[in-house]
Amino acid sequence: MQKKIIITGGAGFIGVNSAKYFSDKGWSVVIVDNLSRRGTDLNLQWLRSQVEFQFEKIDIRNFKELTTVVGSVKPDALLHLAAQVAVTTSVTDPREDFEINALGTFNVLEAVRIHSPETFILNASTNKVYGKMEGVKVVERNGRYEYQDLIHGVNEREQLDFHSPYGCSKGVADQYTIDYSRIYGLKTATLRQSCIYGTRQFGIEDQGWVAWFTIAAVLEKQITIYGNGKQIRDVLHVDDLVRAYEAVINNSDKVSGQAFNIGGGPDNTMSLLELLSYLEKELGIDIPLQWDDWRPGDQPVFVCNLNKIKEYTEWEPKINVEVGVRDLITWVKSNKELFTWLK
Repeated sequence: MQKKIIITGGAGFIGVNSAKYFSDKGWSVVIVDNLSRRGTDLNLQWLRSQVEFQFEKIDIRNFKELTTVVGSVKPDALLHLAAQVAVTTSVTDPREDFEINALGTFNVLEAVRIHSPETFILNASTNKVYGKMEGVKVVERNGRYEYQDLIHGVNEREQLDFHSPYGCSKGVADQYTIDYSRIYGLKTATLRQSCIYGTRQFGIEDQGWVAWFTIAAVLEKQITIYGNGKQIRDVLHVDDLVRAYEAVINNSDKVSGQAFNIGGGPDNTMSLLELLSYLEKELGIDIPLQWDDWRPGDQPVFVCNLNKIKEYTEWEPKINVEVGVRDLITWVKSNKELFTWLK
């Protein structure tokens, strides 16, 4: 029998890439999205040209509408991607941030608990649940920040420290997802994602920095650096991320109730300044910069230790960061008409 998956936030960048992947694998795909984020209508238009899927225009804050679709579909898996995704936006409007990320995730969990308890729930969390990690020693080497001692990156035993309204709301969602497995016996997992990038990503200054820098560089738009640009992240291509989703779903019994750090790992790190230098080299340009203060809760370094997810699923990244960014440059150059909203 054909497997079914609901993807909340399925018209977003990760959502449409996930929808195409699972549809190509033979899954029946149902997308739930309120289309509030820029680019979602364009993403749906593209996806319709690629695969068949069911679309439900629903805001996850609407519990009644959400339960109706979950109860009707009774999916084998629910990939929960719908979220408010920017730290700066959460500081400006913490109530909306809470209602989308915390209450919205609670609604998803309750809809499954009440109407489809056999569904496996995969929650997209964030490395921001670890806060600024002020107890972890950071040093500057070769013009970039690095961990002094964590050569393999941060593992899941690192102390949680929800910093910023965004960190708090996503942290609530993260912990509720784990606890619904513990208390109610649901099959759940939460992935604490580092920096994800790739095609169909309409990045902006305060979220999706790899895509935003690439888009802005290609289109010669202003780029602002928050902090000094020496902060590094492990970056992960969306194609690798979607493979991780599949690996987790395929091991749902084994991973249930667990949290996993997921990113590019120590082999795929890049600082903001290093990305800009790479873009200048690839595009043959000089990129002018503006500078601003550090954002609340911004970590000078975040690199995932991938040992746990490798142990549970045998997944690991395959796409080198330079190869991935080069592909992103090609996509932006070929789709400049998608960015007419940029002034």
